[in-house]
Amino acid sequence: MQNTIKMNSALLASAVVAALAGLLFGFDTAVIAGVTKPLSKIYALSEWGQGFTVSIALWGTMLGAAFASFPADKIGRRDSLKITGALFLLSALGCAFAWGWHSMLFFRFVGGVGIGIASVIAPMYIAEIAPAKFRGVFVATFQGNIVFGILLAYFSNYIVSLCGFNPDLTEWRIKLGVEALPAFLFLVLLFFVGRSPYWLLKVGRKSEAVAVLERISPDFVSETVLEIEKSIEETGRLGNSSLFCKAFFYPVFLAFSISFFNQFSGINAVLYYINDIFAKAGLDGNLSAVVVGSANLLFTVLAMFLIDRLGRKTLLLIGAAGTSLMLFLAGFILQTQAAQWALVYVLSIYIAFFAVSQGAVIWVYISEIFPVSVRAKGVSFGASAHWVFCSVIALVFPILAALDGADFGIDGVRLNGSFPFYLFCLMTLVQFAVVFVFYPETKGVPLELVREKMKFGKN
Repeated sequence: MQNTIKMNSALLASAVVAALAGLLFGFDTAVIAGVTKPLSKIYALSEWGQGFTVSIALWGTMLGAAFASFPADKIGRRDSLKITGALFLLSALGCAFAWGWHSMLFFRFVGGVGIGIASVIAPMYIAEIAPAKFRGVFVATFQGNIVFGILLAYFSNYIVSLCGFNPDLTEWRIKLGVEALPAFLFLVLLFFVGRSPYWLLKVGRKSEAVAVLERISPDFVSETVLEIEKSIEETGRLGNSSLFCKAFFYPVFLAFSISFFNQFSGINAVLYYINDIFAKAGLDGNLSAVVVGSANLLFTVLAMFLIDRLGRKTLLLIGAAGTSLMLFLAGFILQTQAAQWALVYVLSIYIAFFAVSQGAVIWVYISEIFPVSVRAKGVSFGASAHWVFCSVIALVFPILAALDGADFGIDGVRLNGSFPFYLFCLMTLVQFAVVFVFYPETKGVPLELVREKMKFGKN
């Protein structure tokens, strides 16, 4: 039945609107790359202070992700996304009119809470409205919007930097405040999409669920309702209260590990500090960031066409192999300072491998592997783990990049900022082995049947 479901405008519109949360997610996280230098100058920030300024949004993200399951289960997926739109809008306006370092940190933290909630609920909502035939590409549109938001942030930073504003007084405020426009649009559009039929059935609102399904999947309403109700009944027997029990060990392990490796590939260290990395190599940070961001978008779009064809596991293996090689080359260029012009190409290829694999797969995979009874908690856990690791990386990257050979007792060896790249290279090699041995393929499996593939509840 799932393979015969056709695309329709209501289904597509709901997925696209929810995926716009990803655009705000990407913009909010990446826009900081264009203001690290003026903020460090204005507030006389040390390496630790710079890391804290960048990572403060991520600590908010961790908090938002950790508690996202509560509004997701209480008021539903769609209305929870409205909360994220309001938080993004408040953050953008607050940063634009911040009256000091601490107020700017507060509003960045608020935006981070919005990111955390969005990273849990948007892919969950999309996964729950999309049939298995289209689920991979639909949820991947969330990642596609994250990447587009990142590119938009880089491009916006570049355009604002050309306008001649005072970088210490006005420019950084405009760069951070631009996000208010897409945040307002997202908030308005959410009033025109339906709720998740999974959530409606879970809370006993069957007539509303049927009405939603008649719009987004009109040919198989009764069959879909029966499948969802059966899934809710069966997973409910395992207990709704605790995620951390033996029955759910396998999906918890998968969510934790994919989040760990996603961040220890170094992706957000590169995205957040890209201007500083290129400056260390003597390159124009703003323009080079746009080049890398463009590669990110191009290969994320490619991943959207591959994820339901090649599968999640195959893409993860390809990405781990490619990113490890590019990370080694980036570290080598920084350490030896040879062919520094090639760093743009190396990091663009690195981003390409990441985008076509981990970038597109993580939110799809986490949204698929948990049954509906604990899906909100499970996705919240996976996203929280992701943001904990991201926060740590963002905080310590400037410190790691400042380490030199003498710090490791190797006299006469200059690392020139290469150490974190060698570390990330090692982590991606470990990821390849873990994915190859432990990760199952979920391509084309209806959410109602993923429970069986994960072997929930079996000893």
